[in-house]
Amino acid sequence: MNHYEREGGDITASDMILPEDDSDILEFYKNSTVFVTGATGFLGKLCVEKLLRTCSTVNKIYILMRPKKDKDVYKRFDELFDEPSFDPLKRKFPNFIQKIKPVIGDVSLPDLGLSDDDKQKLISEVDCVFHFAATVRFNESIRVATHINAVVHVSTAFSNCNRKVIDEAFYESPISGEKLITLVECLDDEKLEAITPTILGEFPNTYAFTKCVAEDIVRTEGKNLPVALYRPSIVIATVKEPVSGWIDNVYGATGILIGVAVGLLRTLHGRKENRAEMVPADYVINSCLAAAWDVASIKTLNDNKETQDNQSREEKFDKEIPVYNFVSTPQSPLTWDDFQKLSTKHCKQIPSEKCVWHSYFQMISNRFLHMVAVFLLHTIPAYIVDFIAVCIGKKPMLVKGYQKINKFTAVLSYFCMNQWDFKNGNVQALWKRMKKQDKELFEFSLDNFNWDMYFYTYTRGGRAYLLKDPLDTIPKGYVKYYKLMVAHYVLLAVLCYLLFKFWMLVLSCFFPSVF
Repeated sequence: MNHYEREGGDITASDMILPEDDSDILEFYKNSTVFVTGATGFLGKLCVEKLLRTCSTVNKIYILMRPKKDKDVYKRFDELFDEPSFDPLKRKFPNFIQKIKPVIGDVSLPDLGLSDDDKQKLISEVDCVFHFAATVRFNESIRVATHINAVVHVSTAFSNCNRKVIDEAFYESPISGEKLITLVECLDDEKLEAITPTILGEFPNTYAFTKCVAEDIVRTEGKNLPVALYRPSIVIATVKEPVSGWIDNVYGATGILIGVAVGLLRTLHGRKENRAEMVPADYVINSCLAAAWDVASIKTLNDNKETQDNQSREEKFDKEIPVYNFVSTPQSPLTWDDFQKLSTKHCKQIPSEKCVWHSYFQMISNRFLHMVAVFLLHTIPAYIVDFIAVCIGKKPMLVKGYQKINKFTAVLSYFCMNQWDFKNGNVQALWKRMKKQDKELFEFSLDNFNWDMYFYTYTRGGRAYLLKDPLDTIPKGYVKYYKLMVAHYVLLAVLCYLLFKFWMLVLSCFFPSVF
């Protein structure tokens, strides 16, 4: 079946048929109770949805939630399942919500901010833990549970971005988690901000730094536990499930894609020849669920150094915690030049009514030239448009908008200007160990991945789910895009003419006899 024939649509009926053949992974999740942190985030929601739709015999899923703004936990819980990504699940299992139990807590607090009753409930009932939330605290209440089958700590492939070669292994942390927590709790915000650059060292931002520290906590505190460290790279839209092209955020590469689609992002500081390390979200979830099964089965801890002795479960986990680098470049490399061309190609095929200008996008490796391009292509147009907006009585928005865009691209440029050599032997070995039925239910192999076909889906998903512009408005989008393209080239012609006249004026001042 061609996964890409379902752009922006639902999975087909065949995807929703319960398998008749044996499945090791389905058997692992049968009658199990799962605890998920970060369940309101992009990956957390996909994990919950996948478990309920594919592993339908799962007993219960606890999700950690906290009140936010003016909404309590139960209000947020009710709104969590309103997204299109849950539509296939609602049709297949209308009463799925009965298996999900919200637990009030906060990953930034000791013991996750759990009440004594909830803590004891999780300790006594939970079989498997997926830790998607970003935090440096380790879940000590879960650590004392004796019957847990698997704990998967989700980190990032860039947690050790200060190294050029990143294997499926733990690396030394720049500071212990205990010391970092003490430091944060002792210093006020002003002092902490002042010393942050010193603390970060070679790390580009606090996200990668804290992920690195969290990994060290997993290594030291996860002994004698069936723990796995899972590192996905930049996560982008789904390939096919629960709906193709599903994405609900503009982080990372998706922010570039949407910026190009609406004609706002025109330049980015990066090397086109560098590898763009990104992976589809549904493949991330499938491999993550498979990793939990792999840890529980204790078939191997590290396929780069396979153990074949008769060590006990505790001895093996004490010796080495398995690490899974879920990355694309070893099997199907994609350069930033490929990303640029594929984004532009497919965005032009489905122009949105919400585009504000003709799509033009270039990656520039020279920092000075990039800053010149930012001034010419972002700053000047923003001030001109906002000036016109003020003149006609409308609120100026573009200058502030470009300030946010420039801040976003400044963070992303580190990952566009650098590249890494990732190893993923454990992930490849995991795929080979899986049964045929499991490979169909939990597909994540990136061997010979067709990026061109994927971007066909990716751009349509971004248009439908992020821009909220359905595909049936494409004809209107073409009309608007054509008008903007004409305006773009007319403006270029006018600017070239004005530049020519200015240059002639300058020359006439120096060579009056000639002009």
